[in-house]
Amino acid sequence: MPVPAVSGPIAATTAVGDPGHGYPFLATDVDLPAAGYVEQEFFVSGTAARYATSGTATATAVSTGHPYATRIVVRRPVSPGAFNGVVVAEWYNVSNQWDQEVDWFQSHEHFLRSGYAWVGISAQRAGVHSATGLKAWSPSRYGTLDVTAGGTINDDSLSYDIFSQAVQAVRSSVLGGLPRPKLVIATGHSQSAGRLATYYNGVQPLAGVVDAVVLHGGGGVLRTDLTTKVFRINSEGDVASGILSAAARAQADSPVLRAWEVAGASHGDWKLITDYGPLRKRDIGTYPGGFPGEPQTCALPSLSRVPQHMVQNAVYDHTVAWALRGVEPPTAPRISMNGTAVARDELGLSLGGIRLAQQEVPVRVNSGSNSGPGFCFLDGSSLPLTDTQLAALYPTVLSYASPSVTATASAVRAGYVPRSVSRDPAWYSDLRYLIDDHAAAGRIPARVATDLRASLARAEREGTAGHDLTAIVHLALVSLQATLRVPDPATRAAILRETSALTGVLALT
Repeated sequence: MPVPAVSGPIAATTAVGDPGHGYPFLATDVDLPAAGYVEQEFFVSGTAARYATSGTATATAVSTGHPYATRIVVRRPVSPGAFNGVVVAEWYNVSNQWDQEVDWFQSHEHFLRSGYAWVGISAQRAGVHSATGLKAWSPSRYGTLDVTAGGTINDDSLSYDIFSQAVQAVRSSVLGGLPRPKLVIATGHSQSAGRLATYYNGVQPLAGVVDAVVLHGGGGVLRTDLTTKVFRINSEGDVASGILSAAARAQADSPVLRAWEVAGASHGDWKLITDYGPLRKRDIGTYPGGFPGEPQTCALPSLSRVPQHMVQNAVYDHTVAWALRGVEPPTAPRISMNGTAVARDELGLSLGGIRLAQQEVPVRVNSGSNSGPGFCFLDGSSLPLTDTQLAALYPTVLSYASPSVTATASAVRAGYVPRSVSRDPAWYSDLRYLIDDHAAAGRIPARVATDLRASLARAEREGTAGHDLTAIVHLALVSLQATLRVPDPATRAAILRETSALTGVLALT
């Protein structure tokens, strides 16, 4: 597999957000320098083979020598000592007709904590050449890119070899002063999972440039005679909608294949949309469907709030241990079915699967299903339980907090979430959204809401940094403020439930 020519890092010619678009498309808004990371963009070019693929068969190179030029985005530790030796190479999703990372949005906090490097690879025609692709977005920056051999190959049959060669560039020249990676894990979501499943079956046996594959939200039937490890993670929504085919779902775990399903989770979820939304607004001009404050067009409030990304974080860690040391990941129960439909309880919550606290001890009915225009069928839903339902389910704060902590502890013990799960910011953002929603409804006085958010922000800074005891102290202040200053009993109980559960999660560590 040839190593392509590499140029860069490509300098920015405008500030991020400037209409001149002289910066990388979807440049991150994460404070990378604070984490000891840097973002850089490179152009890679060479000649690629055109592959013919068919099911689980090894691909055939039908022609070679097709010129291409594309870009990769690298987010990596600055210090060699901070690098864990693993690169996660994400195949950009182009379902919206532009490059969009998904797995970075889901797992970037874990990547930064753990020392992973992340690389986004532009392999497909739509991301580069569509009316909203890179070349149109910034002709001055991306005008020389071409993944169609001068417009002669428009079926993405070059994309597999382009991806392979981009991985070769990752191994050889784009990580700055970091050591050569121990592992490169290919990852992709939805359409990209489908492309990577084809890549795994047909091209990996020929190229052999990735060490493992993570398929997130889809991916077809996989061959079973390869040694490359492949981990499939799917939401309830992927099962319910058929994004994950019945044939693919029927494949049993094996020494090279592991498949997990997360109950209550959706194909596109709350974390993805709230993380991605501001960058899409900045660079495309619109927010995605379901973004907070935007008109809701689906039949139910969209976007499951089950934090599937916590499970995905564990998937990457298990994949590293599996590929490097042969430590097989744990198996997990599949989501229960009634025929072809997902089995549900009296509240409408799915049964079976990996069950996080948000599904096992619910305050909302989270589901992978929804209906309505556009991507509603993929976005799932999240319907808050009523005050009456919550009071009946959890007559005391402890009756909620205790089983919630137990469910999280069980997920940690089973290996379905990392031991560092208490450092995930989603615990705090969930509580912040709760305060915001009740304040907007007039159930929390404005000044009290401001003080609650300030105390919560201090708890988040400490908790995500691993200072558990200090975070617990600040959460105690949130609880005290709610007890003394929130007049509405149901709102007060809601805040106390969440702060008590989070305190218990922090105490686990």
